[in-house]
Amino acid sequence: MSYGTLPSFGHPGASLQIQAVLYNNDPVDATRMVVALARAVELAHSDGDISDVVLRLGDSSSIPVLDKSSFDQLTTAARRTMEIEYDFFAENLGSAKGHNRLASHAKGETDFIWIQNPDVIVSPRLISIVLAPFRRAGVGQVEAKQLPIEHPKEYDPHTGETEWTTTACVMTPFPIYKEVGGFDAESFFMYCDDVDFALRIRELGYRLIFQPAAICFHDKRLSDEGAWLPTGAERYYSAEAALMMLHKWSYPEALAKILADFRESSDPDLLNAARVFLERREHGELPSPRDPEHRVARFEGVQWAKHRFPL
Repeated sequence: MSYGTLPSFGHPGASLQIQAVLYNNDPVDATRMVVALARAVELAHSDGDISDVVLRLGDSSSIPVLDKSSFDQLTTAARRTMEIEYDFFAENLGSAKGHNRLASHAKGETDFIWIQNPDVIVSPRLISIVLAPFRRAGVGQVEAKQLPIEHPKEYDPHTGETEWTTTACVMTPFPIYKEVGGFDAESFFMYCDDVDFALRIRELGYRLIFQPAAICFHDKRLSDEGAWLPTGAERYYSAEAALMMLHKWSYPEALAKILADFRESSDPDLLNAARVFLERREHGELPSPRDPEHRVARFEGVQWAKHRFPL
């Protein structure tokens, strides 16, 4: 497809919804996030890049993260740069359904949705830098660079084009979000919902752009060797999501191998992921496979794109 036949979404004074899903976070995390966002919004507004901004926070915790006092602190931290809405879900919706719930409250004239993790702190010029590629026709998402662990997936150093984007820190035109139907919350509770979402945007012919000049700090806890330390829930849901991705994007041979490895494992998280997947398959609860010729999804095993360096 010629990118020139696709629209460009960038324009001065764009309206923006920022959204994040909380889960047992310390209120301090939310305050740090808002302080950084307020400065980025202020600068983008002064440059004429954005107009109205709303920050929507969804809370999947069993007990609300924010009480009146902590919410008032967020309002003060925002310094009138944005409206803040807080939605206590009263259930754990996961990332996909949580973000869909927040996006469903976006105003009809919203131009862009910025999705980030609550433990992400944006740099002051991030919003303007992320918006810049949308002035080109055919750009469907723009992802920021995470520190201290930059994602290793490949991207074109000249154009920024990449295979998929992560919703730890990504901008999406709201019309595209609506066109693809949001996140596939039926298939993905958390993990890989962003990969699947990005691939469906690429299916429409749009480019995904990695913007290394747009920097944010993602507050991940690391081992002494600098490795990521996943929780048990993260191990289970990432394993479950991997099986679902291989099924949905038509990699039956890789799926069979990974499924066999999980079933022979002594790891209870992997065994449970295999059991749940097989139960869903038996009950006809899996999505229909797509992209059989792999024109969009070009997986490297359970790496969803080629990597520039090991992680």
